[in-house]
Amino acid sequence: MKKICFFISNLNHAGGTERVTTMISNALDNKNYKVIILSLNEGDSPFYNLNSKIKIYSLFEKNISMKKNFLAAVVLLRKFIKNHKIDVVISVDSILCMFSVPALAFLKTKHICWEHFNFKVDLGVKYRKYGRILAAKYCDYVVTLTQRDQELWSNGIKNIKAKVIPICNPTPFENVNHIPSFEHKTILSIGRLTYQKGFDMLIDAWAMVCKVNKDWKLVIVGEGEDKGALIDKARNLSIEDRVIFVGETKNVNFYYKTSSVYCMSSRFEGLPMVLLEANSYGLPIISFDCDTGPSEIINKNFLVKCFDLNEYAEKLSKLISNRDFYENQLSQKSIKKFRLDEIIVQWEDML
Repeated sequence: MKKICFFISNLNHAGGTERVTTMISNALDNKNYKVIILSLNEGDSPFYNLNSKIKIYSLFEKNISMKKNFLAAVVLLRKFIKNHKIDVVISVDSILCMFSVPALAFLKTKHICWEHFNFKVDLGVKYRKYGRILAAKYCDYVVTLTQRDQELWSNGIKNIKAKVIPICNPTPFENVNHIPSFEHKTILSIGRLTYQKGFDMLIDAWAMVCKVNKDWKLVIVGEGEDKGALIDKARNLSIEDRVIFVGETKNVNFYYKTSSVYCMSSRFEGLPMVLLEANSYGLPIISFDCDTGPSEIINKNFLVKCFDLNEYAEKLSKLISNRDFYENQLSQKSIKKFRLDEIIVQWEDML
């Protein structure tokens, strides 16, 4: 039985990276692979449900400085891989290749880098750039989430040794029997309340819409360091009664079912899980045409030039002001290529 180890930053987190890692891990476990998930830090209380046979471990029980403990992390990771006789290591996020590439040196273990952002983005962490270079030179495969990002990798690094292949994230919701209702008069947006997700821009655009619309509301689901600033922004724009901050929840299904429109305002993405989820529920989606992902998922009529708030407000206002126009947008579901059974075949071919 082939042993596969997903090496992730912290499985306790509630983001899309952790969600899709859980999904792929469960699917491979169901196909009788021996699956282990190793967190760099913590990871002892996974946010998403794992199959009971999947074992979880961590290199460090607490979140500690990796600059001070870099060598210790590499040594511990190498020891873990050898002791558990791992056949394949999947580094979830290219920055982790800073640890996994040296840890796997001269071992026969197959190494896969699973990119979860896009090549242009380093989130202000210069080591992510170095991690990508190491992955390109020393990994067996680099998995990107979109064809566009595959191109960015291929054009951005010279003499790539790894095979760079695109594999989409799977949608968490398949065969959803749901027709969105205009009557909910609710706009939904889900994500970490951080700079990347652009909720500041969404609130600015929503304030423009609120000048001509008096009865719809914006529901924002998620937590993050920008929450206080976003609440203040809504208050300063005098729309605090039109923006509802829900916080973090495991019951996102409820919000998809009780919303009429999905809005995404990210400055950058990899392949946003929230768009796959919203698409599964048939919600009309409006998003900036950021790198990477939105253009491969949603109706081109609702892609907005980055980062044109006036166009965003105009398209959103048009969608929620005319019931007939709204109902004509409810047939954009197209999730076949995002089905888990389709995607897991691609993973098995690589493993």
